[in-house]
Amino acid sequence: MSIRIGIYGYGNLGRGVELALKQNPDMTAVGVFTRRNPGTVKTLTGIPVYAASELAGKQNEIDVLILCGGSSTDLPVQTPQMAKLFNVVDSFDTHAKIPEHLKAVDEAASAAKKTAIISAGWDPGMFSLARLYGGAVLPKGNDYTFWGKGVSQGHSDAIRRIEGVADAKQYTIPQEGAIKRVRAGENPCLSTREKHLRECFVVAKAGADKERIENEIKTMPNYFADYDTIVHFISGEELNEKHAGLPHGGVVIRSGETGGGNKHVIEYSLKLDSNAEFTASVLVACARACYRLQKENVYGAKTLFDVPPVYLSPKTREEVIATLL
Repeated sequence: MSIRIGIYGYGNLGRGVELALKQNPDMTAVGVFTRRNPGTVKTLTGIPVYAASELAGKQNEIDVLILCGGSSTDLPVQTPQMAKLFNVVDSFDTHAKIPEHLKAVDEAASAAKKTAIISAGWDPGMFSLARLYGGAVLPKGNDYTFWGKGVSQGHSDAIRRIEGVADAKQYTIPQEGAIKRVRAGENPCLSTREKHLRECFVVAKAGADKERIENEIKTMPNYFADYDTIVHFISGEELNEKHAGLPHGGVVIRSGETGGGNKHVIEYSLKLDSNAEFTASVLVACARACYRLQKENVYGAKTLFDVPPVYLSPKTREEVIATLL
């Protein structure tokens, strides 16, 4: 039986989910649900578009709803709300607020006997797993995560929601000196500011107060306040010409030592042409896991830490063991 998937939101991430579903024959796209006028939205593969207000009437047609909104203001409201009606997957990525988001979604999903997987993506998500595995194997050591250079969708979205901003792209840039010290096994103690800087390219609306916008960006808690942040104001044309792509990536490094005093460095890296499409692919794999957990009557909100790895794969457990173990 094909897993029936609904897509809530049709920005870069929603389009990425649509494309990912085409690569997963065990899944079918039911449609896109949007807060925009459905008549103005044209999908990449021709799947139907519905108004978000029609979601409640589609409960019997959707096995898992993938939420493609932003973490700043959309998902904190949408995921608990939708978890009352559907099995859901989201990519909530505000690390500091994940525990409270998990609690809110868990309460909604558990009461409705639904299954939810939150904060699915590459960080949080796959990088989180790399940190967990590294720390389990090398309990004496330190974790280091470096992101970029690349476009952060969540941070870019947070800038776009500032009053007076027409569009924006934000690049996370690792400090190369810090990476070299970690790879050398120095185990340095690095502050947030020492590991990364953030560079923002912002298109301001006509007449907007650029000084206020820049200050709001640089002082935004959980996003920019703890980093050295550079803000450039540019035209919409320049943004489209020079910053149209969504590349990203990074590395997770566990540096530690075993009982005999020998040093070890574990490194997991990603190099992504499209942040959105890769994140979408993780969401789709998690939708499969969500469906399987629901079939086992496992309710409430989960993270990738709680998901058996084999549930993510389109292969059977036997196939995975025979081919990958």
